[in-house]
Amino acid sequence: MPFFDHLEELRWRILWSLLSLVVGTGIGFWAALRFDLLSLLKRPLDPYIDGAQLLALSVTAPFMIHFQIALTVGVVLAAPVILYEIWAFLAPALTQKERRAIMPALYLGVVLFGIGVAVSYLYVLPMTLKFLGSFQSESLAWALTVDFYFGFVIKLLVAFGVMFELPVVVLILATLGLITSKFLSSKRRYAIGFMAVAAVLITPGDAVTASIFMMGPLMLLYELSILLAKLVERSRARAAAAEKLAEAQ
Repeated sequence: MPFFDHLEELRWRILWSLLSLVVGTGIGFWAALRFDLLSLLKRPLDPYIDGAQLLALSVTAPFMIHFQIALTVGVVLAAPVILYEIWAFLAPALTQKERRAIMPALYLGVVLFGIGVAVSYLYVLPMTLKFLGSFQSESLAWALTVDFYFGFVIKLLVAFGVMFELPVVVLILATLGLITSKFLSSKRRYAIGFMAVAAVLITPGDAVTASIFMMGPLMLLYELSILLAKLVERSRARAAAAEKLAEAQ
């Protein structure tokens, strides 16, 4: 395909991706209002503020929080379409074996993102609030604003969702031959150090909270990534052996 035809195709892929994001955000806005997602996200906090309302310091704060939630939901809903458009643009440059391996990995990423968000909401967020809430006293209590609390929660949920994408990234890189299981194994110490720093920065709690609820899943995901890289390498080796055998015959 000529260069300018590639640009034209890319333009339409981007437009369809943006359209799906707009539609997904609209659905997210409707869901945020219809199912009261603010109350759902606020529920882990209620025991520490006696169910009190959060403060809105500006007239636009409630709308902006709903928009942030809607945009986050929109990205999740639009992800399959966006991934398909990326895939459709890049697929012609890949071999058939690479296409068979990468396509399922892209949609596996959507599932893993949802699992990461669920782990964060069900376990990490409550434990973090419990630790931070333990510093309240008769002379010191939280007076939280909607933009601060919901901004914090959304960042935490998204961060965990992104962290759970590690196996998918490694699987794609291994399929393309850009990374090996041996390389990942040799860099395990550096990876653990990086994960420890990331856990402390993302989880604003004590070291125990960060280690158990962030480090634990990250280390498991890293080991899973090494296993996936080994499986890809074995599959590639079997395919190469079969090809040599066919040529010999």
